[in-house]
This record gives sequence, C-alpha cells and structure tokens, in this order.
Amino acid sequence: MPQQAVPVADRHGAVCVIGAGGTGLAAIKNLRQYGFDVDCYERETGVGGAWNWRHQHSPVYSSTHLISSRPLTQFPDFPMPDDWPDYPHHSQLLAYFERYADHFALREHVWFGTEVVSLKPVSDEPGTAWDVTVRGARGGAPKTLRYAAVVACNGHNWVPRAPMFDGLDEFRGNVLHASAYKDPAQLRGKKVLVVGGGNTGCDIAVEAAQQAARCWHSTRRGYWYAPKFAFGRPADQVDAGVRGLPLWLRQRAQQRVLTRTVGDLTRLGLPKPDHKILETHPIVNSLLPYYVGHGEITPVPDVKRFEYDRVVFTDGRTAEPDVVILATGYTPRFEFVAPELIGADEEGRPHLRWQLMSRSHPTLAVAGLLQPDSGLFPLAHWQTVLFAAWLRALHTTPDPAIAWWERQRSADGRRYVDTKLKDSPRHWFEVSYRTYLKTLQKALVELDGVRT
Repeated sequence: MPQQAVPVADRHGAVCVIGAGGTGLAAIKNLRQYGFDVDCYERETGVGGAWNWRHQHSPVYSSTHLISSRPLTQFPDFPMPDDWPDYPHHSQLLAYFERYADHFALREHVWFGTEVVSLKPVSDEPGTAWDVTVRGARGGAPKTLRYAAVVACNGHNWVPRAPMFDGLDEFRGNVLHASAYKDPAQLRGKKVLVVGGGNTGCDIAVEAAQQAARCWHSTRRGYWYAPKFAFGRPADQVDAGVRGLPLWLRQRAQQRVLTRTVGDLTRLGLPKPDHKILETHPIVNSLLPYYVGHGEITPVPDVKRFEYDRVVFTDGRTAEPDVVILATGYTPRFEFVAPELIGADEEGRPHLRWQLMSRSHPTLAVAGLLQPDSGLFPLAHWQTVLFAAWLRALHTTPDPAIAWWERQRSADGRRYVDTKLKDSPRHWFEVSYRTYLKTLQKALVELDGVRT
C-alpha cells in the first residue's frame, strides 16, 4: 500500500522559534512587536536556556557569574536592576529572563516540554515556508506544522567537545567534561587536573585551588589574562571607551593596562602568549594569576598521553590526579536541519549571512550564534529585530525585499572582528561587539528604505 501523507497543520503567517533561552525570548518579543504570531518550542520546562541550571543540559555550575558586565549584557529595552552587582550571578540572570518573559507576556507563546525533530523548506524560493515537525521531549507522537519562517535559538553550548587522548581508556581516575561539573564539592580534598584555557577552565581551576588537595591547569598555549576590574570599573566598560580606536592603538592600550594590573606572568610559570592581545577570545579572570602566584595552581602544558595512574604532559612532566576535568568547549549541533540549509561545512560550522540568516533559504535564521568580546544579549536583540524587519518587508513589499536580499546573499562571508584570530573552533563565532552592532544597524537602515 502507498504510504499515507503526513497531515500538516498550516499556521499561515506565524513564525516558529526554537528555544526559550535569552535569545529565544528576544526573538518572540521582537517578532510579536513586528506583528507576527509566534509559536516557540522549548524542550525544557522553563525559560532561561543554558542559564537555567535546573535544565538537564545546562553547562552552568553553582558559582557561575557573567564575564561581561551588567550594562553591556542587558537587553536595550529592559535594563537590569541598578542595585545588582557589576557581574551578576547565574541565578540573577535567570530571574532577569523570567521577569523579561513576564513583562512582555511571552510565556503564552511557548510550548514547554516540546522539541523540534526536523524542519524542511516547502520550496526553494527565497520566501519559502517551513514544515516543522515537533514532539514531546519525553516521547509522544510527532506532528508537523507549517510556518512562514523559523528562528533557531537553541544555543551552541550543549554538546561537549571531548578530545581523544592516547591512553584515556586505561586511566583509572575520574574523567568528566566541564558540562558535568556543577559544584566545588566534586573537587573537595582531591587531586585535580583541569584541561583547557578558556574562561570555564580558568574558573574551575580557581575553584580547585580553593577546594582540592592539589590542582594542575593544562593549556596548549599562553593567554592574556584580563582582570574583571580596571581603574575601579568593570574592564569591558573601560575597553568600550577605546573600541573606536585603531586596532594597534587598542592593543597598545590594553597591553599597558595588563602590564600595570597583571604584570609579567611568565615569572609565575605561565607560558608566554604566542599571539597579540585581542587575537584570542579574552580570558576574564582576576583570580587565576593570584592562585598561581600562591602555588595553589600548577601550570602545565598540553596533555601528551594518559597512563593507568598518571598523566604525561608534552614537556615530560607528570601528574597523578584523582579527577580530570575537560574544559574543552562545545560543538554546535543542529540535528533538526539539513547541514546544507545553514551552510555547514565538514566540521559542522554554519556559514550564514551576518552569522544569522541562511544564504539559501533566508526565511531561516540562527540567532545568538555569536561569541562577542562583550555581552551577547544586546546583539541577539538586534539580530532578531533585523530578521523580524526582513520578514515584515517580505510580507508588505515582497519584490523590493527579495531584490535587497539577492544583493545581501552575494556579499562576502566576512568575519565581524577587528583582528586576525588564532585558528581554533573556539573562535568560530567570534565577533567584535562594536563592529557587529554597526553592521546590523546598517542592514536595518537599508531595510527601512525597502519598506517605505
């Protein structure tokens, strides 16, 4: 018998949003303000995404704080309370998202406990609709609905990236990815090796310095460690004052600040950076040099191999940790969409216009896929405003809107950074806050001309 066609429930002009984290909430709010009906699907039972540490897949641990300061992290139309600290705790950020959702009445548009299984374009036309298949996160029969557009806001810090080391299978100690680290009690009284020089690796190494019997911190290269405060202010606010300067002058200014506040860390045993300031994502940690200087953290190079009871490093030194924490980042996954629809290469890295819109099907956007040198959520806000404005132009003035898009899709795949970054998956989504914001502003101004 021929297979029966799956019925599709047409939501007509509604837009599908995937994920109710901070970016997803901004997408709902901005699409609603542009006049669209919205259905948001969230596999967890509450808002907040990665910042809701009650969620099964959240990478947040108990002591997590922002590394971007409050004014540069908040949404532009919904400020955080003035009496909050410069760097709020993760529980405060979750409370902020919950207040945001309540203030703009966003929860009524969210289907909690529901995940997106797949999405497929109805045609190859630039303004195509999408068939989105969803089901209950804990099972149940799938159903397919048709939407005018889709915004994926599922984040990119869910799937752990765990490197393969020789001998790892034979190692008798406990090995876990940083995503499984939740509380300092996991380290108390143990000998701990932290692998990874990013912000998470540095934070966990600092906690191990306070709780563990001993701590080694393994990094592949030297880094520039920026303090959270400079000249009595949050460091990113100080940096914001010089972002309009030429790159060489910014680098010189930051070099001077770090020389005066942090000093030469090679005398403490930390490796010398093999790159200039701003050529890697900033490490914002005031305490790691402090604990290295007190002998509570032992810097070591990259891991060469694991043995039954020890770890051998590339310089020949060894350690015998009880616990190894791999703070080695995450791999972006979009299992619900064919890779070619988001321009994903062999490594799984998407290539999108403005790091936002599918070049082949511009009614599909992936918002929040950014790693800025300051706060994410102001950029996510303006990303979703741009996408909503494009959809409105497509609806009201389709021919000029599509002509505008054809000019945009042929633009080069530039990176919105002010310097050449080290080649690393860690920098796939890197953007310079000011440069990227100006790019979005320019596109919005052009779209205003299309719509009038």
